[in-house]
Amino acid sequence: QVQLVESGGGLVQAGDSLRLSCAASGRTFSLYAMGWFRQAPGQEREFVASISSGGGSTSYAESVKGRFTISGDKAKNTVYLEMNSLKPEDTAIYYCAIAKSWGPSRLSYEYNYWGQGTQVTVST
Repeated sequence: QVQLVESGGGLVQAGDSLRLSCAASGRTFSLYAMGWFRQAPGQEREFVASISSGGGSTSYAESVKGRFTISGDKAKNTVYLEMNSLKPEDTAIYYCAIAKSWGPSRLSYEYNYWGQGTQVTVST
């Protein structure tokens, strides 16, 4: 059984930083890519960042490039999303997902297991 558990969300002010964590069990990050998506109220889920199996390659949405960093710890089977210079428009529920294969992907249908989500709220 594959499980993904996100943590690290919260309420912060614009310009602050947060680090999200996603602990995986039942499927190893060493073999499968992982990603972060987010969904704001009334909007569709959108891609944020992804990392290839083992962490050799990453991909980012243009809206977060230069501010967010995705990384992984193979030993802990955990992926992180370091978010800096947060903006109010980053407010959303952030979801971690594990892919069907090794390569990083921006497409949600390439992921077949999802976490429950963690709320990030950025105030002005």
